[in-house]
Amino acid sequence: MAGMNDISVRVLGESEWHLYRTVRLGALEESPDAFTATLADEAQADEQLWRDRMARSHRLLAERQDAPLGIVSLGPYAPDSSCGEIFGLYVFPEARGIGVAWALVEAAVALAADDRYRQVYYWVGVDNPRAIGFANNFGFRLTGHRRPARASDVDLGDEEIAMVFSVAEDTMSVPNPTSDRPAPHEGPLI
Repeated sequence: MAGMNDISVRVLGESEWHLYRTVRLGALEESPDAFTATLADEAQADEQLWRDRMARSHRLLAERQDAPLGIVSLGPYAPDSSCGEIFGLYVFPEARGIGVAWALVEAAVALAADDRYRQVYYWVGVDNPRAIGFANNFGFRLTGHRRPARASDVDLGDEEIAMVFSVAEDTMSVPNPTSDRPAPHEGPLI
């Protein structure tokens, strides 16, 4: 899958668990507040945990000339198996502002379509207008579903809101009743 500005996005195979681990630990080190996990906990995890993660969800890596730029994960959405969830979106600071996040999400949504998910969820901090704006510009819609940002944040009141993107065609929408009629200027002149 290709992206903008020579950015390529690919799905990592299970045997590339070490590459995923390296990128993930780099993300935890650079932006510790952006994730629920801690660098200390994940750095101690054994190979089997990393392999299990690779098997549970798709890990998409953005690269330019084999240099990692960012990562995102796509897995099943626990409350509804017909839906997927995008999580763990991270772009290295030196690659921000050049379309990496867009390329990653675009590839994840295409993969969700291949996996036959009808919708994709993406949880965003309610206090992160930049992330909400990005997801909105991509086509995600805000929902009313909220949850604590982290288990440790319940008392702090920090929340995330679910945003949803329809992957499959919406067969429940009502067609436009005027779509079969000619526009007023196209009809016969009397």
